[in-house]
Amino acid sequence: MSYSFLKESKLYIEYGSNKYRIYTTTAISFSQTFAEDSYPVKTLHDQTKMLAGTTITKANPASFSFTVPLTAEKDESIVMDLLSDLVSTSDSDIETQQLKSFNMYVQTGSSTFKIESCIIASASFALNPREQFSVELEGEGVKLSRLGNESYNLGTIQSESSTRTPLLVYPVVSIDSLDMSSIISATLQIQNDIEWSRFETLHESLAVTNSSNAMFPSAYTVRNRTVSGTVNQYQKDNNITQFDDFSTNSNITLKANKFDGTLFWQVQMNPAMYTARVQVGEVYSQSYDYRSLDNTALGTRITTYS
Repeated sequence: MSYSFLKESKLYIEYGSNKYRIYTTTAISFSQTFAEDSYPVKTLHDQTKMLAGTTITKANPASFSFTVPLTAEKDESIVMDLLSDLVSTSDSDIETQQLKSFNMYVQTGSSTFKIESCIIASASFALNPREQFSVELEGEGVKLSRLGNESYNLGTIQSESSTRTPLLVYPVVSIDSLDMSSIISATLQIQNDIEWSRFETLHESLAVTNSSNAMFPSAYTVRNRTVSGTVNQYQKDNNITQFDDFSTNSNITLKANKFDGTLFWQVQMNPAMYTARVQVGEVYSQSYDYRSLDNTALGTRITTYS
């Protein structure tokens, strides 16, 4: 008997015809549940049946999350591509926006799991000079299945760099003409509001006998998208007047600089809104909560990743 340990898990992403090994922290999670429909069985002639009956014919969307440290070699650049831009599709001359879809594989000490047709629901970057630069991802997929044991052949995996160089970065922020010195930290979140379409039918439900032929989700709609975050700054004499400021038409740039001063990652938002608020603590600081109002492709706004 052997156990599967999270620290031994390996994650792979399949996009198009290519598969990539993605190195993550131990913060990997994935699961899928089935939806239960209960119904009363107590009748007028039999009052003893107090417990409800049940039918299970469909699965909820599979969910997953993992954290990817960003490295100088950029072997994880496929992740940056998947979370950035939407893909235009057309149905009956109506253009819609869809997220980039991929398959995800996780190999453990005893199994190989697959989640089909995954989409990224949220991504979070933290620019903190005390922590390794990384992106936290959460998403959903259509179906979770076990393909085989730990020796299951995934086919050809894209070549990767011989080294992996983790990065500590420090944030550099500009917001119009504000004094943005003495930055403590900055964050950026990408949130996709996803609604899965109804996928159960009476005809198919009658044929369900077990998990292998249950009804699984297949289509979704991106109802809304939000790109937002927070910038934290020490309060000093030269920025004290900014603590209660706001704007609905600003040019905001977030940079992640290496400690040698060179630029590694950058995102620009114009126009964007922000509100400022004071934070009282052992050292006074102030925070700027911002949100992008720019509807151009996010991938074009992430202007540097090198």
